Amino acid sequence: MILIVTNKEDIHPTPVIEHLERMGYPFFRLNTESLLSDYDFEWTCNPTTGSDFRLKNIRTGLEVFGHEIGSVWERRPIVPSELRISNIDEINSHNLKEAHGFLSFLLYYLGDRYCLGHHLFDRSSASKMLQLKLALELGMNIPDTCLSNNKSAISAFANRHNIVCLKSIDNDNIWFDDTLREYVLYTQAVKSEDLLSLSDDAFTQTVSYLQEYIEKDFELRITVVGDNVYACKIDSQQMDKTSGQIDWRQGLDCGLKHTEYVLPSSIANFCRAFLHKLHLNFGCFDFIATPKGEYVFLECNPNGQWLWIEQEIGMPISKCIAETLSEHDNH
Repeated sequence: MILIVTNKEDIHPTPVIEHLERMGYPFFRLNTESLLSDYDFEWTCNPTTGSDFRLKNIRTGLEVFGHEIGSVWERRPIVPSELRISNIDEINSHNLKEAHGFLSFLLYYLGDRYCLGHHLFDRSSASKMLQLKLALELGMNIPDTCLSNNKSAISAFANRHNIVCLKSIDNDNIWFDDTLREYVLYTQAVKSEDLLSLSDDAFTQTVSYLQEYIEKDFELRITVVGDNVYACKIDSQQMDKTSGQIDWRQGLDCGLKHTEYVLPSSIANFCRAFLHKLHLNFGCFDFIATPKGEYVFLECNPNGQWLWIEQEIGMPISKCIAETLSEHDNH
């Protein structure tokens, strides 16, 4: 039995579930925001029978027991937010926090099953510092990088490069509540002399994440599912600077070209080794391919987006996820 831990709004599980249904393979979907509103559950442990749990979707009647679950796909769960019966705000808040605690502990409990996405390792593996250190240890090219709130350190870094990239570390958008407007923090390429002209206060109030600007021939989005590697070439350099050339995400609605790409075995093996070191079975990698034919690692998203690639060029990633989860389901 496969447990799919997700939320109602995420569309990524849909094609995977369709493949599982065609395969006739059993699965149980848990939409985590509805843990208290749509599910009935318990976890028990005693000296005679050991530990186990039961989850039942009260709307569909579907039910699963913990001992039946052999593989888990943790696909972007969110905190519980729905209640069957509302109480005063303080009680509602307490009850939802308790549900969040239960959910986290349950996912830790399932950590010994085969997982795509992992409640423990996804978060720690998202560290940009850990990723770049590991990539370097595995012999991969990386950009010169600095994270700091100190202008002297940032100036020393900027003086080594004519152009630097400013990136977000962990939060790439800002919501303005008064207008319900979202501002996305895309990567910016900045002349070092312009950066150095800013006052000290511009740096002390935040953490600046800077990398040297590397000339690109094209970019790669590499999705790894188990031992399967899918590489997509992104022709970002055919776009304007404000529509994908600097940050290819800006070009997704502007006709950005995607094509399937045959990776050198050394890069595919690096991706597999990288995930193995982090105890992960899934990851979405971003690489630069330079005009000199070199490959430069930028980052890996341990639970990244991939469905748009499947829709753009037909890569069978959802089918691979369904097959990988079923193949590793040992219960």
